[in-house]
Amino acid sequence: MRATVRDVAALAGVSPKTVSNVVNGGVVVRPETRARVEAAVVELGYVPNLSARGLRNGRTGAIAVTLPELASAYSADLARWFVVLAHDRGLVVQLEQTATDPERERDLVSRARAHLIDGLVLNPVSLDASTLANAAGLPPTVVIGEVEPEHVDQVHVDSRAAAREVTTMLLDHGHRRIAIVGAERGEAVTATARLRQIGHEDALTERRVPVDPSLRVPLPAWTTAEAARTFGGWLERNPLPNAVFAFTDSIAFGVLHVLASRGVRVPEQVSVVGFDDVDQAAFAVPALTTVSFDRRDFAAAALDLLERRIEDREAPVRTVVVPHRIVERASVATR
Repeated sequence: MRATVRDVAALAGVSPKTVSNVVNGGVVVRPETRARVEAAVVELGYVPNLSARGLRNGRTGAIAVTLPELASAYSADLARWFVVLAHDRGLVVQLEQTATDPERERDLVSRARAHLIDGLVLNPVSLDASTLANAAGLPPTVVIGEVEPEHVDQVHVDSRAAAREVTTMLLDHGHRRIAIVGAERGEAVTATARLRQIGHEDALTERRVPVDPSLRVPLPAWTTAEAARTFGGWLERNPLPNAVFAFTDSIAFGVLHVLASRGVRVPEQVSVVGFDDVDQAAFAVPALTTVSFDRRDFAAAALDLLERRIEDREAPVRTVVVPHRIVERASVATR
């Protein structure tokens, strides 16, 4: 039989109200009392009844976090932090993968409007096809990423500035022919690809280095396998660049694989830079220079904005830009 609040209260020697205060948060409980209640919860395997809680306060205690895909190291790490930090706030997270399909976004919005979840953290790839393009009736929502909807709370890294800084660093190291892998594709432009490409070209223009379209390598998908396949094909038709700026670390791993398989030495012959600083970046061969930002802070900022929006639908729209830095490792050398 499923344990109840009264069962937990009896085992911990407290009132049901005290158990509720510990489980739901928001009320200060003495540390020793909290410890007894938490121990009783674990011993009995007690699970809060979110449906009953929703009947009392109009909320489910659940939110949805959606990412375009969940397989990459970046997405897995970000999703992990959302789950950990939401749990600390008494929230349940439904993880969703949209696979860049706007219909899945619309389904999530419909669920939120039907009060099956309290709010959404969305990572749409393109605003044009997104349900966010229409603000009317939008439930509590926070956007992560750079689709730049002016009417929605948002958390992102400044991709344009970071790309400009990466390219400037490579130029400072003497590189001129810098390939960008993950460049925007005409038929499927993403906001992140566009901004990173613009930032890259900003730096070239500032240094009066010609922008060479032949050094743009678009990808059908931002995966290691697709990066290896496409970049390998590009090298068959183009001379070796001085450096490669991969728009994610996952892309950079594919680039490193292709260069190693061809006997190209990194960084002696080609420097390689990524973006995201996933855990594997420090253990690549050679260790990958990349753009780093704190994904814990990223997830916390998004949850802060979402809880604020759930509490006050009329609160002013806010955008939080998470700081970034370049972590220089062994994959970049001076020519």
